[in-house]
This record gives sequence, structure tokens and C-alpha cells, in this order.
Amino acid sequence: MIRNNVESNDFNLLKRINSPKDLRRLNVSQLPQLCDELRQDILQELSVNPGHLASSMGAIELTVALHYVFNTPDDKLVWDVGHQAYGHKILTGRRDTFCTNRKLHGIRPFPSPLESAYDSFVCGHASNSISAALGMAVAARKTGHTDRHIVAIIGDGAMSGGLAFEGLNNASSTPNNMLIVLNDNNMSIDRSVGGLKQQLLKLNTNKTYNKLRFKIARWLNARGYLNDDRRQGILRLNNALKSAISHQQNIFEGLNIRYFGPFDGHNVIELVRILQQIKDMKGPKLLHLHTIKGHGYAPAEKAATIWHAPGKFDINTGERIISNDTNTPPKYQTVFGETLLELAKANPRIVGVTPAMPTGCSMNILMKAMPDRAFDVGIAEGHAVTFSAGMAQDGLQPFCNIYSSFAQRAYDNVIHDVAILGLPVVLCLDRAGLVGEDGATHHGVFDIAALRPIPNLTISSPMNEHELRRLMYTAQLPDMGAFVIRYPRGKGVLTDWRCKLSAIEVGTGRKLKDGKDIAVLSFGPIGNNAVEAIKQVEQMHKNLKIAHYDMRFVKPLDEKILKEVGTGFKQVITIEDGALEGGFGSAVLEWMSDHHFETQITRIGIPNEFIEQGTVAQLQHIVGLDAEAIIRCIETIAAQ
Repeated sequence: MIRNNVESNDFNLLKRINSPKDLRRLNVSQLPQLCDELRQDILQELSVNPGHLASSMGAIELTVALHYVFNTPDDKLVWDVGHQAYGHKILTGRRDTFCTNRKLHGIRPFPSPLESAYDSFVCGHASNSISAALGMAVAARKTGHTDRHIVAIIGDGAMSGGLAFEGLNNASSTPNNMLIVLNDNNMSIDRSVGGLKQQLLKLNTNKTYNKLRFKIARWLNARGYLNDDRRQGILRLNNALKSAISHQQNIFEGLNIRYFGPFDGHNVIELVRILQQIKDMKGPKLLHLHTIKGHGYAPAEKAATIWHAPGKFDINTGERIISNDTNTPPKYQTVFGETLLELAKANPRIVGVTPAMPTGCSMNILMKAMPDRAFDVGIAEGHAVTFSAGMAQDGLQPFCNIYSSFAQRAYDNVIHDVAILGLPVVLCLDRAGLVGEDGATHHGVFDIAALRPIPNLTISSPMNEHELRRLMYTAQLPDMGAFVIRYPRGKGVLTDWRCKLSAIEVGTGRKLKDGKDIAVLSFGPIGNNAVEAIKQVEQMHKNLKIAHYDMRFVKPLDEKILKEVGTGFKQVITIEDGALEGGFGSAVLEWMSDHHFETQITRIGIPNEFIEQGTVAQLQHIVGLDAEAIIRCIETIAAQ
């Protein structure tokens, strides 16, 4: 299964490298062996400590070549979609700690300047590398670092994001010498989509032509014949002639960005030669590389989507280690996908939209059954929302599924294109709350506070899988308008999740338990922690009776419940898996104040700080959202 000659414990070159300076002492002929060792090291580690495998495997040769040619960290490598960068982490002094990757208090899941000087920018979300690198290139010119090289490495479908195009457009008109490396593996997580994909597959530039052109340009520049104005004019003329002769339009050279490629991204010796040849060229440049996601490990090459983040696996057999326990609850994502198909069969107006996450959010279930009614729009969350709004405007009922943290990039689209008209778009915010090992860039904790002030939105969250199905059914009924459903990553709490679909009255919660001493108001699945906490508290304190309400909606709030709570209880606890500032608890506090109730409200939620990586259970314990923390809160209030 493993296509290299490296024994599992034999890293003759890799063990000598503690920084890129050590790497640059190697002879270029040694680099293929180093790539094999690096690939094997990542395989061994990720087989027992799960992470993003396929993307980093496909970028090994590129990573080695970049650090070999460029003087990092003074030269800046700006990574996009940082799950390409495991090799980068290992080569930059983090091999000994790589076993802590994505773990509590370990190294971060994605590159960050807060962790290493070699990590020039944060890159948990896609498509920001070109813009950030352009900013660094301008800063280098302004601060006297004119010899500094700036390289943006973009791939895994990130070029389909709108910000990447904005960066390209600005780079074409702003003086800079940066290099953009397009790691083109025809993938994001699932297969890449869109016209740009087809354009990249067609692009071709003759190597002899590029070599001759480079020599001529260098000769003209050395003799002072090639200033910036003349260079741009010659470049435009050259691009026009080449397009006319080849009958191909190169999108990058159409923007006056020098284009080189496509080249084999797995030939490390050739990559070094090409990078050395073009690194000192003036003006913006783009190097187009063809790579294979999962390269060097046959199972990952054959099923790159599955092996994007495969969990634990057996290296020798390629078998993933998956629990076969059929008695465990399904993932919320599975319930969403199955329910969406069920609804679509009954409602011909329903369509599904996802920005490059059909497998992750389980919209692939609808895509397989009804391919003409499901749309993967690529890594383009803003477009996903506005595209959905356009369909809703003319009579369709879109379910637009976006991970909560990624939906942050579509905020204006939600306001301007959906909410103002009150269009019937169902915005399904997957991965809401603390998501675990992907860390601060991926925790979906800001959506409640961000969306709550927007008019014409209904904002809901199910406590379990039955409630998710009912909310989805409710959202597609006539005259519901814009409807938000947020739910977490991973398994739910019910094994018998296929309940009958029925409507929930918008703005109504439900009383789960009577009580007389303290009222607990929970919003969403975090309410299950409250159920466990209340049970344990009442077992330990027989005279203490806690009321519990599952509010279901943060907008509109259930005013009948709030009046009952405000009248009957002096002490109230609100619990949410979202930011405390401006969230569900704040909404309850505002309502109580506006209606002149003197209830004492204690809010439990995510504090105003970025939460690190770790398991969801670990992180809930740290921020005080687990049953143990809720018990302490109840006991403290009861003792007052």
C-alpha cells in the first residue's frame, strides 16, 4: 500500500532536520528521499493521531522545494487551507511535538503566527492567501525589505473562493513581486466544481517558450530597456499574441500575472529548478502545479474525499478503524441529509445548496438521489447564500447548508440578499458550537450573536434529532420566510431518530421538567448537558427542584415561557453553546429588563476569547459547559 522504500523507523535525512536551514544543507539529489521520509512520518503519525491526511500528502514535494529554495522565515510562505501544511510544520521545528497536533494544549491544527515564525499568517479558512500575501508584499516594499520573497500557496479548491479572485485582481494592478503557487489537485474536500476547474485543466505553457522568454526579459532588464511601464505593455502584447495563436485564454495572464505551468507537482528536483528560475522575476507570477491528493499512499489516492480526514487507520492494509456499533445515535449531519431527501420527495420546490461540503454535511444523499436538485457551488459561501436567495425569489425552497464558522463570510449576503426581502431560504448552520480538534478557526460560536439583530430571521436550534427533523419540516412550510437552524458536529443522542415529521409553532419552547427553586433555560443540543446536571443535582440535594425549559428559538423568543419564568422564579440560568456576548442569554436578559422583571439571571456559554483545539468534552469542561460545571453553577445559586 505504501509506495516508498522507507522503513517505518528509518528517517536518515528527516531526523537531521530541525529547521529549513538544515534542509538547505542537503544536496538537491537527496530531496526525493527526504520527501519519502516526510510522507512516511505523516502516515505513521496520522494513523494513530487523526488529522487531515490527503491534502498534506499531496503537497510534500512542493513543501520541501519551497523551503529549499526560499530563505524562510525571512521569506514568507502564506499557506491557504492550512491542512496542506503538515509537512511544513514538521520541517519547521515541530516534528517532536507533531504528535500533539489538534490535541488539547498541543500544536494548532492549522498554521498560525501565534505558534511559529515560519507560519506567516492564519489559514484555517480558504481563499485568503493571495490577499494576505499581497499585503505582505506591499509592506515589504514600504519597509525596505525589497529582497524579501512572498509566496502564496493556494489549492484544495480555494481558488474558487471570491476572495481569491479579489486578491488576483488587486495583485494585477498593485506593484509587487509575489509568487502565487496554485496547488491544483482538482479537489477541495469533494471534487472541485465550476468553470475555473475546467480552465485549469486546459491550461498549458511551453517550457522552452518560458525559458526563452525569461532569458530575453533578463537581458532587456540588465540593459535598462525594461522598466515597469514597458514590461506591462510587452506582457499585454505577449499575452494577446499567445492567446490568438493557441486559441486559449489564460485567465491569469489576462490579468497581467505571469503564468508558468502546468508542471508535475511531485517532481521535487524539477520544482526546485523552476522555483530557482522564477523566484527573482519582477512582477506577480503564478506557478501552476498538478498534484494528486493523497499522493504516495494508494488508499488515499483512490478515495481522496474519504481520506481527507480519515480518522485512525491501519497503514499496511489501508483499512480505516471505524466503530461498527449500530446502537449508537447517528450524526446530526446524517439526520439532516436523510431528512432533506425525505422532504424533497414530498416538496418539489426544495433544492439543496452547499459550498464544497456535500459529504461533510451529508447533502450527497440528496445529490445521489436527485442530482438535478442539489448544487455544490465550490468554496463560495457568500455566493451560496445569494444563489439560494435568487432561487427563492423565483419560487424554489432552498436548504443552504454551511458550516457555522464558514457562514461568517456570508454575513452581508444573509442581510442584503435574504433578510431584507424575507426570502424563504433555510440556512442550515452545521458544526455550530464547539467543534473540537479543528480549533479556534472552526468553532461555530458566533452565529447566534451575529444573526440575532437581523430583522426577518427566525433562528432555531434543536435539542435532539427529532427536533431537527421537525424544525426542517417547519422551515419549508409556506410563509416561513428566512429560517436558520443551527446544530452541532457529530453524534446526537437518539437511536430511534426517524420520528414522524410534524410542524413546530415558531417561537415556542417546551417545558421539559417542573421545578420551584431555579429555572434553567437551554437553547439547542447543549440542553442535554443540562438534563444530566439537573438529574445529578436533584439526586444529591433532595429538596432542590429545578425547572428546565428547552427554548428551541432565540428569535422569536417564547414570551409565554419567559413570563412564566419571570413571574415564578427569582433565579434563572441560561445555557447556550455560543458566545455569551450578544447570544441567547443576552436575549433573555434584554427581554426580562424590557418587561421589568427583577429576575436574577446567570448566563452559561462561551466566554469572550478564542477557544483552542481539543475534544468537545475537554473544551466544554474548560469553558464551563459540561454537566459538572452546570452542577456547580446550580449549587452555587442554590446556596445563596
